[in-house]
Amino acid sequence: MIKILTPILLLIFSNLCLSQDKEINIEKSKIKWYGKEITTKVHYGTLKFKKGILKFEDEILVSGEFTVDMESLTVDDLTGRGKKYLEDHLRSDDFFSVEKFKESSLKITSSSLIKDSTFEVLGILSIKGISNNVKFTISTKESIDSKLTFDRTKFDVKYRSGNFFQNLGDKLIYDDIDLEVSLVLN
Repeated sequence: MIKILTPILLLIFSNLCLSQDKEINIEKSKIKWYGKEITTKVHYGTLKFKKGILKFEDEILVSGEFTVDMESLTVDDLTGRGKKYLEDHLRSDDFFSVEKFKESSLKITSSSLIKDSTFEVLGILSIKGISNNVKFTISTKESIDSKLTFDRTKFDVKYRSGNFFQNLGDKLIYDDIDLEVSLVLN
C-alpha cells in the first residue's frame, strides 16, 4: 500500500510546489489609460487596483484575476476645472457609470508562451457589468508589463462614437481605449 501511495503523494506534492499564486502589490502596481479624439488630442490618466493575483506553473503564466477600482479614475493631462470636469464626465453614465459600477475586472483564462518570458493572453474583461473576450500580451522578463486595447463601445460606452453617431466632425472620440499596466508582485 505504501508503495502505491508514495508516488501519488509525490506527484501531488510536486504539483503544489510548481504552482504558485502571486498577489500583486496594489499600491505599487499601475494602470495608465489613454483615450483619443479625432483632433489628435489625447487624454490620459490612471486607475488603481483593488486586488489582483497571477497563477504560474513552472514559470508559465496560467491564469489570473484582477479587480479595478473605477472610483480611482483620474485624468492626468489636465489641471483645475478642466480636470475635474473630465473626471466627473468619465465617471458619469455617458461613459463608465461609476456610481452604479464601482469595479471592473479582468480574468485571465489562458496564455501561451510566445517567446522568452512574453505570453499571449486570453481573458474576459468586464466593464459596466458587460463581459467580453480580450487578447493581449504580458511580458514577465524583468517586470510584469502589459498593453491592452479594448473597444469601449462593446461595454456600452458610446458617447461621441462614430459607430453610433453621425456628423460628429472634430467631436468624434475613437472607440479604442489603450491601457498600459505595470504589475509589482508582493
